[in-house]
Amino acid sequence: MKLYYAPGACSLSDHIALLEAGLDFELERVDLKRKTTASGADFTAINAKGYVPALVLDDGEMLTENIAVLDWIATRHPALGLEGPLGRTRLLEALAYISTEIHKDFKPFFTGAGTGEKLRAQAQIIRRLQWLVERMRKPYLFGSEPTVADFYLFVTLRWAAKFGIVVPESLADLRERMLTRPNVQAAIEFEEGAAQRTGSA
Repeated sequence: MKLYYAPGACSLSDHIALLEAGLDFELERVDLKRKTTASGADFTAINAKGYVPALVLDDGEMLTENIAVLDWIATRHPALGLEGPLGRTRLLEALAYISTEIHKDFKPFFTGAGTGEKLRAQAQIIRRLQWLVERMRKPYLFGSEPTVADFYLFVTLRWAAKFGIVVPESLADLRERMLTRPNVQAAIEFEEGAAQRTGSA
Protein backbone atom coordinates (compact mmCIF):
# COMPACT_ATOMS: atom_id res chain seq x y z
CA MET A 1 0.00 0.00 0.00
CA LYS A 2 1.04 3.61 -0.36
CA LEU A 3 0.48 6.61 1.89
CA TYR A 4 0.44 10.02 0.26
CA TYR A 5 1.56 12.54 2.87
CA ALA A 6 2.80 16.08 3.38
CA PRO A 7 5.52 16.74 5.98
CA GLY A 8 4.03 17.81 9.30
CA ALA A 9 0.43 17.59 8.08
CA CYS A 10 -2.19 15.46 9.81
CA SER A 11 -1.02 12.55 7.62
CA LEU A 12 1.90 12.27 10.06
CA SER A 13 -0.51 10.48 12.39
CA ASP A 14 -1.21 7.86 9.70
CA HIS A 15 2.51 7.47 9.04
CA ILE A 16 3.10 6.82 12.76
CA ALA A 17 0.13 4.45 13.00
CA LEU A 18 1.29 2.39 10.01
CA LEU A 19 4.74 2.04 11.57
CA GLU A 20 3.29 1.15 14.97
CA ALA A 21 1.04 -1.45 13.33
CA GLY A 22 4.01 -3.01 11.55
CA LEU A 23 2.26 -2.80 8.18
CA ASP A 24 4.18 -2.84 4.90
CA PHE A 25 3.73 0.43 3.02
CA GLU A 26 5.34 2.96 0.72
CA LEU A 27 5.36 6.72 1.09
CA GLU A 28 5.00 9.47 -1.48
CA ARG A 29 5.32 13.12 -0.58
CA VAL A 30 2.73 15.61 -1.83
CA ASP A 31 3.32 19.28 -2.49
CA LEU A 32 -0.04 20.63 -1.34
CA LYS A 33 0.45 24.04 -2.95
CA ARG A 34 1.30 22.69 -6.39
CA LYS A 35 -0.86 19.55 -6.01
CA THR A 36 1.95 17.38 -7.32
CA THR A 37 3.66 14.31 -5.89
CA ALA A 38 7.36 13.64 -5.48
CA SER A 39 7.25 11.53 -8.65
CA GLY A 40 5.77 14.43 -10.61
CA ALA A 41 2.22 13.12 -10.76
CA ASP A 42 -0.86 15.33 -10.59
CA PHE A 43 -2.14 14.60 -7.09
CA THR A 44 -5.68 15.67 -7.95
CA ALA A 45 -5.76 12.83 -10.46
CA ILE A 46 -4.99 10.46 -7.59
CA ASN A 47 -7.18 12.12 -4.97
CA ALA A 48 -9.64 14.64 -6.38
CA LYS A 49 -9.96 16.23 -2.93
CA GLY A 50 -6.40 17.47 -3.31
CA TYR A 51 -5.30 16.99 0.28
CA VAL A 52 -3.69 14.34 2.46
CA PRO A 53 -3.87 11.71 3.75
CA ALA A 54 -4.66 9.34 0.93
CA LEU A 55 -3.94 5.66 1.49
CA VAL A 56 -3.99 3.38 -1.54
CA LEU A 57 -4.54 -0.21 -0.43
CA ASP A 58 -2.97 -3.27 -2.01
CA ASP A 59 -6.16 -4.01 -3.96
CA GLY A 60 -6.19 -0.50 -5.44
CA GLU A 61 -8.93 0.89 -3.20
CA MET A 62 -8.17 4.34 -1.80
CA LEU A 63 -9.04 5.71 1.62
CA THR A 64 -9.12 9.43 2.35
CA GLU A 65 -9.94 11.49 5.47
CA ASN A 66 -7.83 11.05 8.55
CA ILE A 67 -10.59 9.54 10.67
CA ALA A 68 -11.24 6.83 8.08
CA VAL A 69 -7.57 6.01 7.50
CA LEU A 70 -6.78 5.81 11.21
CA ASP A 71 -9.88 3.72 11.88
CA TRP A 72 -8.85 1.31 9.10
CA ILE A 73 -5.36 0.95 10.61
CA ALA A 74 -6.82 0.32 14.07
CA THR A 75 -9.13 -2.39 12.74
CA ARG A 76 -6.09 -4.11 11.16
CA HIS A 77 -4.04 -3.74 14.35
CA PRO A 78 -6.45 -3.84 17.32
CA ALA A 79 -3.73 -2.89 19.82
CA LEU A 80 -4.04 0.64 18.42
CA GLY A 81 -7.79 0.69 19.08
CA LEU A 82 -10.05 0.09 22.05
CA GLU A 83 -11.61 -3.11 23.34
CA GLY A 84 -15.18 -3.60 24.51
CA PRO A 85 -18.64 -3.19 22.98
CA LEU A 86 -18.22 0.58 22.71
CA GLY A 87 -14.48 0.53 22.01
CA ARG A 88 -14.55 1.41 18.34
CA THR A 89 -17.34 3.93 18.89
CA ARG A 90 -15.36 5.71 21.62
CA LEU A 91 -12.29 5.75 19.39
CA LEU A 92 -14.27 7.27 16.51
CA GLU A 93 -15.76 9.77 18.95
CA ALA A 94 -12.26 10.89 19.96
CA LEU A 95 -11.01 11.00 16.36
CA ALA A 96 -14.03 13.06 15.30
CA TYR A 97 -13.51 15.52 18.14
CA ILE A 98 -9.83 15.97 17.33
CA SER A 99 -10.62 16.41 13.63
CA THR A 100 -13.71 18.61 13.69
CA GLU A 101 -13.05 20.64 16.82
CA ILE A 102 -9.28 20.85 17.42
CA HIS A 103 -7.72 20.41 13.97
CA LYS A 104 -10.05 22.92 12.33
CA ASP A 105 -9.25 25.60 14.90
CA PHE A 106 -5.65 25.74 13.66
CA LYS A 107 -6.78 27.09 10.27
CA PRO A 108 -6.02 30.76 11.07
CA PHE A 109 -2.42 29.82 11.84
CA PHE A 110 -1.94 28.04 8.53
CA THR A 111 -3.70 30.65 6.39
CA GLY A 112 -1.90 33.71 7.75
CA ALA A 113 -4.90 35.27 9.47
CA GLY A 114 -4.65 38.43 11.56
CA THR A 115 -3.59 38.57 15.19
CA GLY A 116 -7.12 38.88 16.53
CA GLU A 117 -8.34 35.81 14.69
CA LYS A 118 -5.32 33.82 15.83
CA LEU A 119 -5.89 34.84 19.46
CA ARG A 120 -9.51 33.73 19.27
CA ALA A 121 -8.47 30.46 17.69
CA GLN A 122 -5.83 29.92 20.35
CA ALA A 123 -8.36 30.37 23.14
CA GLN A 124 -10.70 27.94 21.43
CA ILE A 125 -7.94 25.37 20.95
CA ILE A 126 -7.02 25.53 24.65
CA ARG A 127 -10.69 25.09 25.63
CA ARG A 128 -11.04 22.10 23.33
CA LEU A 129 -7.86 20.52 24.70
CA GLN A 130 -8.97 21.08 28.28
CA TRP A 131 -12.10 19.04 27.55
CA LEU A 132 -9.82 16.14 26.64
CA VAL A 133 -7.66 16.64 29.72
CA GLU A 134 -10.68 16.32 31.98
CA ARG A 135 -11.53 12.96 30.43
CA MET A 136 -8.16 11.41 29.64
CA ARG A 137 -7.17 8.29 31.57
CA LYS A 138 -3.41 8.95 31.48
CA PRO A 139 -0.74 8.65 30.46
CA TYR A 140 -2.53 8.51 27.09
CA LEU A 141 -6.11 9.39 26.20
CA PHE A 142 -7.49 5.96 27.04
CA GLY A 143 -4.94 4.57 29.46
CA SER A 144 -1.48 3.06 29.53
CA GLU A 145 -1.03 2.55 25.77
CA PRO A 146 -1.56 4.94 22.85
CA THR A 147 -4.30 4.53 20.26
CA VAL A 148 -4.57 6.06 16.81
CA ALA A 149 -6.41 8.95 18.50
CA ASP A 150 -3.26 9.75 20.47
CA PHE A 151 -1.26 9.86 17.23
CA TYR A 152 -3.69 12.39 15.74
CA LEU A 153 -3.76 14.43 18.94
CA PHE A 154 0.05 14.38 18.98
CA VAL A 155 0.14 16.05 15.55
CA THR A 156 -2.09 18.87 16.77
CA LEU A 157 0.08 19.25 19.88
CA ARG A 158 3.13 19.64 17.62
CA TRP A 159 1.27 22.37 15.77
CA ALA A 160 0.54 24.06 19.10
CA ALA A 161 4.25 24.07 19.94
CA LYS A 162 5.09 25.40 16.49
CA PHE A 163 2.73 28.35 16.92
CA GLY A 164 3.61 29.07 20.54
CA ILE A 165 0.35 27.84 22.04
CA VAL A 166 0.84 26.63 25.62
CA VAL A 167 -1.17 23.45 26.13
CA PRO A 168 -2.29 21.88 29.44
CA GLU A 169 0.55 20.19 31.30
CA SER A 170 -0.78 16.65 30.93
CA LEU A 171 -0.96 17.09 27.16
CA ALA A 172 2.52 18.59 27.04
CA ASP A 173 3.63 15.46 28.89
CA LEU A 174 1.81 13.29 26.37
CA ARG A 175 3.56 15.10 23.52
CA GLU A 176 6.96 14.50 25.11
CA ARG A 177 6.10 10.89 25.86
CA MET A 178 5.16 10.32 22.24
CA LEU A 179 8.48 11.78 21.14
CA THR A 180 10.30 9.00 22.96
CA ARG A 181 8.65 6.31 20.83
CA PRO A 182 11.01 4.98 18.12
CA ASN A 183 8.30 4.88 15.44
CA VAL A 184 7.31 8.47 16.16
CA GLN A 185 10.92 9.53 15.90
CA ALA A 186 11.34 7.58 12.66
CA ALA A 187 8.27 9.14 11.04
CA ILE A 188 9.28 12.68 12.00
CA GLU A 189 12.87 12.22 10.89
CA PHE A 190 11.76 10.80 7.55
CA GLU A 191 9.28 13.60 6.86
CA GLU A 192 11.60 16.39 7.99
CA GLY A 193 14.36 14.90 5.90
CA ALA A 194 12.09 14.80 2.86
CA ALA A 195 11.13 18.42 3.41
CA GLN A 196 14.75 19.51 3.68
CA ARG A 197 15.72 17.61 0.54
CA THR A 198 13.11 19.54 -1.43
CA GLY A 199 13.80 22.86 0.29
CA SER A 200 10.35 22.99 1.87
CA ALA A 201 9.39 24.04 5.38
